[in-house]
Amino acid sequence: MAGKLYEGGGRPGDQVLVTGGSGFVASHLVRELLQQGYRVRATVRNLADTAKTAPLRALAAGAPGALELVEADLMRPGSFDEAVQGCRYVFHVAAPFLMPEQIRDGQKDVVEPALIGTRTVLEAVEKAQDVERVVLTSTLGAILGDYADILDVPDRIAREDLWNTTSTVANNPYHFAKTAQERLAWEFAGAQDRWSLVTVNPGLVLGPSVTPSSNSGSLFVIDELMKGYFFFGAPNFSFAFVDVRDVALAQVRAAQRPQAGGRYILARPEMVSFLDMGRIIRGRYPRRSVVPRHPVPDAVVRMLGPLFGLTKDYTRKHLGIRFGVDNRRSVDELGIDYRPVAETVLDHYEAWKTLRRA
Repeated sequence: MAGKLYEGGGRPGDQVLVTGGSGFVASHLVRELLQQGYRVRATVRNLADTAKTAPLRALAAGAPGALELVEADLMRPGSFDEAVQGCRYVFHVAAPFLMPEQIRDGQKDVVEPALIGTRTVLEAVEKAQDVERVVLTSTLGAILGDYADILDVPDRIAREDLWNTTSTVANNPYHFAKTAQERLAWEFAGAQDRWSLVTVNPGLVLGPSVTPSSNSGSLFVIDELMKGYFFFGAPNFSFAFVDVRDVALAQVRAAQRPQAGGRYILARPEMVSFLDMGRIIRGRYPRRSVVPRHPVPDAVVRMLGPLFGLTKDYTRKHLGIRFGVDNRRSVDELGIDYRPVAETVLDHYEAWKTLRRA
Protein backbone atom coordinates (compact mmCIF):
# COMPACT_ATOMS: atom_id res chain seq x y z
CA MET A 1 0.00 0.00 0.00
CA ALA A 2 2.92 2.34 0.65
CA GLY A 3 3.43 2.93 -3.03
CA LYS A 4 -0.19 3.53 -3.99
CA LEU A 5 -0.89 7.01 -5.36
CA TYR A 6 -3.92 9.11 -4.59
CA GLU A 7 -5.71 10.75 -7.50
CA GLY A 8 -3.84 14.00 -6.92
CA GLY A 9 -0.41 12.39 -6.83
CA GLY A 10 -0.12 12.15 -3.04
CA ARG A 11 0.52 9.01 -1.06
CA PRO A 12 -1.23 7.35 1.88
CA GLY A 13 0.05 9.00 5.00
CA ASP A 14 -0.02 12.56 3.65
CA GLN A 15 -0.75 15.07 6.41
CA VAL A 16 -3.93 17.18 6.07
CA LEU A 17 -5.71 19.68 8.29
CA VAL A 18 -9.43 19.89 9.07
CA THR A 19 -10.61 22.98 10.92
CA GLY A 20 -13.52 22.68 13.33
CA GLY A 21 -13.11 18.92 13.44
CA SER A 22 -15.92 18.30 15.94
CA GLY A 23 -18.63 19.78 13.72
CA PHE A 24 -21.37 17.82 11.97
CA VAL A 25 -19.81 18.00 8.49
CA ALA A 26 -16.17 18.12 9.60
CA SER A 27 -16.38 14.96 11.70
CA HIS A 28 -17.62 13.02 8.68
CA LEU A 29 -14.78 14.53 6.66
CA VAL A 30 -12.28 13.38 9.29
CA ARG A 31 -13.67 9.86 9.09
CA GLU A 32 -13.55 9.83 5.28
CA LEU A 33 -9.94 11.03 5.29
CA LEU A 34 -8.91 8.38 7.81
CA GLN A 35 -10.61 5.69 5.76
CA GLN A 36 -8.64 6.82 2.73
CA GLY A 37 -5.33 6.58 4.61
CA TYR A 38 -4.49 10.20 5.36
CA ARG A 39 -2.88 11.45 8.54
CA VAL A 40 -5.38 13.96 9.85
CA ARG A 41 -4.81 16.91 12.14
CA ALA A 42 -8.15 18.26 13.34
CA THR A 43 -8.61 21.50 15.25
CA VAL A 44 -11.08 22.00 18.08
CA ARG A 45 -11.72 25.08 20.14
CA ASN A 46 -11.22 23.36 23.50
CA LEU A 47 -9.50 20.01 23.98
CA ALA A 48 -11.00 19.76 27.47
CA ASP A 49 -14.56 19.72 26.07
CA THR A 50 -15.09 15.97 26.19
CA ALA A 51 -18.58 16.16 24.66
CA LYS A 52 -17.03 17.63 21.52
CA THR A 53 -13.84 15.59 21.40
CA ALA A 54 -15.02 12.12 22.48
CA PRO A 55 -16.40 11.14 19.03
CA LEU A 56 -13.14 12.25 17.41
CA ARG A 57 -11.11 10.31 19.96
CA ALA A 58 -13.22 7.27 19.10
CA LEU A 59 -12.29 7.74 15.45
CA ALA A 60 -8.65 8.05 16.52
CA ALA A 61 -8.88 4.73 18.36
CA GLY A 62 -9.88 3.09 15.11
CA ALA A 63 -6.90 4.54 13.25
CA PRO A 64 -3.96 4.46 15.68
CA GLY A 65 -1.49 7.27 15.11
CA ALA A 66 -3.44 8.73 12.19
CA LEU A 67 -5.52 11.42 13.96
CA GLU A 68 -4.14 14.31 15.98
CA LEU A 69 -6.38 16.78 17.81
CA VAL A 70 -5.04 20.29 18.35
CA GLU A 71 -6.54 23.36 19.94
CA ALA A 72 -7.09 26.46 17.81
CA ASP A 73 -9.40 29.46 18.00
CA LEU A 74 -10.80 31.11 14.86
CA MET A 75 -10.93 34.45 16.61
CA ARG A 76 -7.28 34.46 17.69
CA PRO A 77 -4.78 35.57 15.00
CA GLY A 78 -1.89 33.13 14.64
CA SER A 79 -3.87 30.34 16.29
CA PHE A 80 -3.61 28.06 13.24
CA ASP A 81 0.01 28.76 12.29
CA GLU A 82 1.43 25.64 13.91
CA ALA A 83 -1.50 23.41 12.93
CA VAL A 84 -1.06 24.15 9.20
CA GLN A 85 2.64 23.31 9.14
CA GLY A 86 3.45 20.17 7.16
CA CYS A 87 -0.05 19.80 5.70
CA ARG A 88 -0.59 19.14 2.01
CA TYR A 89 -4.31 19.98 2.03
CA VAL A 90 -6.24 22.31 4.32
CA PHE A 91 -9.98 21.77 4.69
CA HIS A 92 -11.49 24.89 6.20
CA VAL A 93 -14.85 23.78 7.57
CA ALA A 94 -15.03 25.63 10.89
CA ALA A 95 -17.78 28.26 10.99
CA PRO A 96 -21.03 28.44 12.92
CA PHE A 97 -24.05 27.24 10.92
CA LEU A 98 -27.12 28.73 12.53
CA MET A 99 -30.70 29.03 11.33
CA PRO A 100 -32.32 32.49 11.58
CA GLU A 101 -34.14 31.61 14.81
CA GLN A 102 -30.83 30.61 16.43
CA ILE A 103 -29.12 33.95 15.72
CA ARG A 104 -29.30 36.74 18.27
CA ASP A 105 -26.56 39.07 16.95
CA GLY A 106 -25.74 38.48 13.30
CA GLN A 107 -22.46 40.34 13.32
CA LYS A 108 -21.14 38.66 16.46
CA ASP A 109 -22.68 35.21 16.03
CA VAL A 110 -21.82 34.48 12.39
CA VAL A 111 -20.16 37.31 10.44
CA GLU A 112 -17.13 37.87 12.65
CA PRO A 113 -16.31 34.15 13.14
CA ALA A 114 -16.62 33.56 9.38
CA LEU A 115 -14.41 36.46 8.29
CA ILE A 116 -11.88 36.61 11.12
CA GLY A 117 -11.61 32.81 11.16
CA THR A 118 -11.05 32.53 7.42
CA ARG A 119 -8.44 35.27 7.48
CA THR A 120 -6.69 33.56 10.38
CA VAL A 121 -6.60 30.19 8.60
CA LEU A 122 -5.50 31.59 5.24
CA GLU A 123 -2.80 33.73 6.80
CA ALA A 124 -1.47 30.52 8.34
CA VAL A 125 -1.61 28.86 4.90
CA GLU A 126 0.42 31.76 3.49
CA LYS A 127 3.16 31.06 6.03
CA ALA A 128 3.26 27.30 5.37
CA GLN A 129 5.18 26.12 2.30
CA ASP A 130 3.71 22.61 2.13
CA VAL A 131 0.07 23.52 1.45
CA GLU A 132 -0.97 22.82 -2.15
CA ARG A 133 -4.73 23.22 -1.95
CA VAL A 134 -7.37 24.70 0.34
CA VAL A 135 -10.92 23.35 0.24
CA LEU A 136 -13.38 25.81 1.75
CA THR A 137 -16.81 24.62 2.81
CA SER A 138 -19.16 27.39 1.78
CA THR A 139 -22.91 27.01 1.25
CA LEU A 140 -25.61 27.20 -1.38
CA GLY A 141 -26.58 30.36 0.50
CA ALA A 142 -23.55 32.07 -1.07
CA ILE A 143 -25.22 31.41 -4.44
CA LEU A 144 -28.80 32.28 -3.47
CA GLY A 145 -29.61 34.39 -0.44
CA ASP A 146 -33.38 34.06 -0.17
CA TYR A 147 -35.32 31.60 -2.31
CA ALA A 148 -37.07 34.56 -3.92
CA ASP A 149 -33.75 35.44 -5.58
CA ILE A 150 -34.29 32.54 -7.98
CA LEU A 151 -37.35 34.32 -9.40
CA ASP A 152 -34.94 36.65 -11.20
CA VAL A 153 -33.14 33.70 -12.83
CA PRO A 154 -34.86 32.89 -16.16
CA ASP A 155 -34.91 29.10 -15.81
CA ARG A 156 -35.04 29.07 -11.98
CA ILE A 157 -32.01 26.80 -11.69
CA ALA A 158 -29.22 27.40 -9.15
CA ARG A 159 -25.73 27.28 -10.70
CA GLU A 160 -22.19 27.98 -9.54
CA ASP A 161 -21.88 31.25 -11.47
CA LEU A 162 -24.59 32.90 -9.36
CA TRP A 163 -23.66 34.94 -6.28
CA ASN A 164 -25.82 35.99 -3.37
CA THR A 165 -26.20 39.78 -3.58
CA THR A 166 -29.29 40.28 -1.42
CA SER A 167 -28.34 39.09 2.07
CA THR A 168 -27.21 41.55 4.75
CA VAL A 169 -26.31 41.37 8.42
CA ALA A 170 -29.93 42.26 9.19
CA ASN A 171 -31.52 40.07 6.51
CA ASN A 172 -30.23 36.48 6.42
CA PRO A 173 -26.97 37.08 8.32
CA TYR A 174 -25.70 33.50 7.96
CA HIS A 175 -25.85 33.62 4.17
CA PHE A 176 -24.33 37.09 4.22
CA ALA A 177 -21.46 35.82 6.37
CA LYS A 178 -20.78 32.81 4.16
CA THR A 179 -20.86 34.92 1.00
CA ALA A 180 -18.39 37.39 2.48
CA GLN A 181 -16.24 34.50 3.72
CA GLU A 182 -16.08 32.88 0.31
CA ARG A 183 -15.27 36.15 -1.46
CA LEU A 184 -12.47 36.77 1.03
CA ALA A 185 -11.04 33.32 0.35
CA TRP A 186 -11.07 33.93 -3.41
CA GLU A 187 -9.26 37.24 -2.84
CA PHE A 188 -6.53 35.42 -0.89
CA ALA A 189 -6.25 32.73 -3.57
CA GLY A 190 -6.09 35.25 -6.41
CA ALA A 191 -3.24 37.17 -4.78
CA GLN A 192 -0.77 34.28 -5.08
CA ASP A 193 -0.03 31.19 -7.18
CA ARG A 194 1.49 28.69 -4.72
CA TRP A 195 -1.74 27.06 -3.51
CA SER A 196 -5.12 26.63 -5.19
CA LEU A 197 -8.60 27.09 -3.76
CA VAL A 198 -11.73 24.99 -4.32
CA THR A 199 -15.05 25.70 -2.63
CA VAL A 200 -17.93 23.33 -2.05
CA ASN A 201 -21.39 24.86 -1.66
CA PRO A 202 -23.75 22.35 -0.05
CA GLY A 203 -27.46 22.79 0.44
CA LEU A 204 -29.16 21.59 3.62
CA VAL A 205 -26.87 18.86 4.97
CA LEU A 206 -28.55 15.89 6.65
CA GLY A 207 -27.59 12.36 7.60
CA PRO A 208 -26.33 10.49 10.65
CA SER A 209 -24.29 12.56 13.08
CA VAL A 210 -20.89 11.50 14.38
CA THR A 211 -20.94 14.21 17.03
CA PRO A 212 -24.09 14.30 19.19
CA SER A 213 -23.20 17.68 20.71
CA SER A 214 -23.20 19.51 17.36
CA ASN A 215 -25.38 22.65 17.18
CA SER A 216 -25.48 22.65 13.38
CA GLY A 217 -28.46 24.40 11.86
CA SER A 218 -29.05 21.31 9.71
CA LEU A 219 -29.70 19.28 12.85
CA PHE A 220 -31.82 22.07 14.32
CA VAL A 221 -34.19 22.03 11.32
CA ILE A 222 -34.78 18.29 11.34
CA ASP A 223 -35.01 18.30 15.15
CA GLU A 224 -38.01 20.61 14.89
CA LEU A 225 -39.68 18.24 12.45
CA MET A 226 -39.05 15.13 14.52
CA LYS A 227 -40.01 16.65 17.85
CA GLY A 228 -43.46 17.40 16.50
CA TYR A 229 -43.34 21.16 15.92
CA PHE A 230 -45.31 20.49 12.72
CA PHE A 231 -47.60 17.72 13.99
CA PHE A 232 -50.61 19.81 12.92
CA GLY A 233 -49.32 19.88 9.34
CA ALA A 234 -46.28 20.82 7.31
CA PRO A 235 -45.78 24.33 5.95
CA ASN A 236 -44.81 24.44 2.28
CA PHE A 237 -41.07 24.99 2.81
CA SER A 238 -38.58 23.01 0.76
CA PHE A 239 -34.82 22.54 0.83
CA ALA A 240 -31.97 21.85 -1.56
CA PHE A 241 -30.71 18.73 0.10
CA VAL A 242 -27.49 16.68 0.40
CA ASP A 243 -26.26 13.78 2.50
CA VAL A 244 -23.39 14.62 4.87
CA ARG A 245 -21.48 11.55 3.67
CA ASP A 246 -21.67 12.78 0.08
CA VAL A 247 -20.36 16.16 1.23
CA ALA A 248 -17.38 14.53 2.96
CA LEU A 249 -16.48 12.54 -0.14
CA ALA A 250 -16.81 15.63 -2.33
CA GLN A 251 -14.51 17.61 -0.03
CA VAL A 252 -11.81 14.95 -0.25
CA ARG A 253 -12.08 14.65 -4.03
CA ALA A 254 -12.01 18.43 -4.40
CA ALA A 255 -8.56 18.28 -2.79
CA GLN A 256 -7.31 15.15 -4.54
CA ARG A 257 -8.23 15.86 -8.13
CA PRO A 258 -5.82 18.25 -9.84
CA GLN A 259 -8.45 19.27 -12.40
CA ALA A 260 -10.93 20.33 -9.70
CA GLY A 261 -11.38 24.07 -9.45
CA GLY A 262 -13.85 26.83 -8.73
CA ARG A 263 -17.14 26.23 -6.95
CA TYR A 264 -19.16 23.02 -6.65
CA ILE A 265 -22.82 22.99 -5.68
CA LEU A 266 -23.49 19.90 -3.56
CA ALA A 267 -27.18 19.03 -3.59
CA ARG A 268 -29.64 16.74 -5.27
CA PRO A 269 -31.27 18.28 -8.38
CA GLU A 270 -34.74 18.37 -6.83
CA MET A 271 -35.82 20.06 -3.59
CA VAL A 272 -37.28 18.18 -0.63
CA SER A 273 -40.05 19.56 1.58
CA PHE A 274 -40.93 19.07 5.24
CA LEU A 275 -43.93 17.06 4.06
CA ASP A 276 -41.72 14.89 1.85
CA MET A 277 -39.49 14.11 4.83
CA GLY A 278 -42.47 13.44 7.07
CA ARG A 279 -43.92 10.98 4.59
CA ILE A 280 -40.61 9.16 4.27
CA ILE A 281 -40.40 8.75 8.06
CA ARG A 282 -44.04 7.68 8.32
CA GLY A 283 -43.46 5.13 5.58
CA ARG A 284 -41.14 3.23 7.92
CA TYR A 285 -42.56 4.38 11.27
CA PRO A 286 -46.33 4.74 10.73
CA ARG A 287 -46.97 5.25 14.44
CA ARG A 288 -44.75 8.33 14.62
CA SER A 289 -47.81 10.52 15.23
CA VAL A 290 -45.97 13.82 15.68
CA VAL A 291 -44.53 13.70 12.15
CA PRO A 292 -46.84 15.62 9.77
CA ARG A 293 -48.98 13.79 7.25
CA HIS A 294 -50.80 16.78 5.72
CA PRO A 295 -49.79 20.19 4.35
CA VAL A 296 -50.82 23.47 5.93
CA PRO A 297 -52.41 25.91 3.46
CA ASP A 298 -50.09 28.77 2.54
CA ALA A 299 -52.66 31.33 3.63
CA VAL A 300 -52.72 29.85 7.14
CA VAL A 301 -48.90 29.90 7.34
CA ARG A 302 -48.86 33.57 6.29
CA MET A 303 -51.46 34.43 8.91
CA LEU A 304 -50.15 32.37 11.84
CA GLY A 305 -46.45 32.16 11.00
CA PRO A 306 -45.42 35.14 13.18
CA LEU A 307 -46.79 33.28 16.22
CA PHE A 308 -44.22 30.54 15.54
CA GLY A 309 -41.25 32.81 14.82
CA LEU A 310 -41.72 33.06 11.04
CA THR A 311 -41.53 36.68 9.99
CA LYS A 312 -43.71 37.93 7.16
CA ASP A 313 -40.58 38.78 5.21
CA TYR A 314 -39.13 35.26 5.55
CA THR A 315 -42.44 33.67 4.61
CA ARG A 316 -42.81 35.91 1.56
CA LYS A 317 -39.31 35.02 0.32
CA HIS A 318 -39.44 31.25 0.93
CA LEU A 319 -42.93 29.82 1.26
CA GLY A 320 -43.93 27.70 -1.73
CA ILE A 321 -40.83 28.59 -3.76
CA ARG A 322 -38.96 25.73 -5.40
CA PHE A 323 -36.08 25.72 -7.85
CA GLY A 324 -33.88 23.28 -9.69
CA VAL A 325 -30.26 22.62 -8.81
CA ASP A 326 -27.54 22.15 -11.40
CA ASN A 327 -25.16 19.70 -9.71
CA ARG A 328 -23.48 18.47 -12.90
CA ARG A 329 -20.03 19.74 -11.96
CA SER A 330 -20.02 17.70 -8.76
CA VAL A 331 -21.21 14.61 -10.65
CA ASP A 332 -18.92 14.96 -13.68
CA GLU A 333 -15.76 16.31 -12.04
CA LEU A 334 -15.92 14.94 -8.49
CA GLY A 335 -17.75 11.71 -9.31
CA ILE A 336 -20.47 12.16 -6.69
CA ASP A 337 -23.32 9.66 -6.92
CA TYR A 338 -25.89 11.24 -4.65
CA ARG A 339 -27.62 9.03 -2.12
CA PRO A 340 -31.40 8.61 -2.36
CA VAL A 341 -33.40 11.08 -0.31
CA ALA A 342 -35.11 8.31 1.67
CA GLU A 343 -31.78 6.81 2.73
CA THR A 344 -30.54 10.13 4.06
CA VAL A 345 -33.77 11.05 5.86
CA LEU A 346 -34.16 7.64 7.50
CA ASP A 347 -30.50 7.40 8.50
CA HIS A 348 -30.77 10.89 9.98
CA TYR A 349 -33.96 10.01 11.83
CA GLU A 350 -32.61 6.76 13.24
CA ALA A 351 -29.40 8.42 14.40
CA TRP A 352 -31.50 11.20 15.95
CA LYS A 353 -33.53 8.64 17.92
CA THR A 354 -30.37 6.89 19.11
CA LEU A 355 -28.74 10.13 20.27
CA ARG A 356 -31.86 11.20 22.16
CA ARG A 357 -31.78 7.91 24.08
CA ALA A 358 -28.08 8.31 24.92
